[in-house]
Amino acid sequence: MAEWVNGKVVDVTNWTENLFSIKVNAPVAPFTAGQFAKLALEIDGERVQRAYSYVSAPDNPDLEFYLVNVPEGKLSPRLHALQPGDQIMVTKEAAGFFVLNEVPECETLWMLATGTAIGPYLSILQQGEGLTRFRHIVLVHAARYAADLSYLPMMQQLVERYQGQLRIQTVVSREEAPGSLTGRVPALIENGSLERAVGLPMDAQSSHIMLCGNPQMVRDTQQLLKDTRGMQKHLRRKPGHITSEHYW
Repeated sequence: MAEWVNGKVVDVTNWTENLFSIKVNAPVAPFTAGQFAKLALEIDGERVQRAYSYVSAPDNPDLEFYLVNVPEGKLSPRLHALQPGDQIMVTKEAAGFFVLNEVPECETLWMLATGTAIGPYLSILQQGEGLTRFRHIVLVHAARYAADLSYLPMMQQLVERYQGQLRIQTVVSREEAPGSLTGRVPALIENGSLERAVGLPMDAQSSHIMLCGNPQMVRDTQQLLKDTRGMQKHLRRKPGHITSEHYW
């Protein structure tokens, strides 16, 4: 049974009408970059909870989460309405295996995300530990509209920090935007556009692919990589090329 601690909201950032970030101070246990916690509120006498990945690095006391407000949802509209000073419940222990120590050695680590699933990668990259074993890191953030690329400024700062090791690429599916590819991630892999834009191959000899986000994107991309690149899902008992996490 999960142990809950009380937290205090310290900041809420509204990126778009429905995308927002929330920062919380809470006495949580140490976590590993890439893991998630559960947030909860008491609503009509019931604890309503959902899982959200940490965006912040483990050494940051401001616990940051990136959320989408689902208007018909039971919890997210209430979270969206929170103000600094409000109380929120957080699971003390983080969970999840979408972490670097589960990723095998490779030359190029691809981090592919849709929507709010960019969070775990930002936590990993802000922490900065365990990344020197990769020659190249590619961070891809796919969203519907350019305005949904909330953390692009942070991504650009990380490029500077990593001094040539990190490359970023944004993807927008419903409009054309300067600097972004247009379309869905699986199609951009299938036609080679993503690799051309980044300037690196995505192959079984040199690459490991981390997939996080929309379950359809994750399934379609896994199947495509299996069929066209000879890649397999990575398991502890059977090393492979793909590590994935569905985001709902």
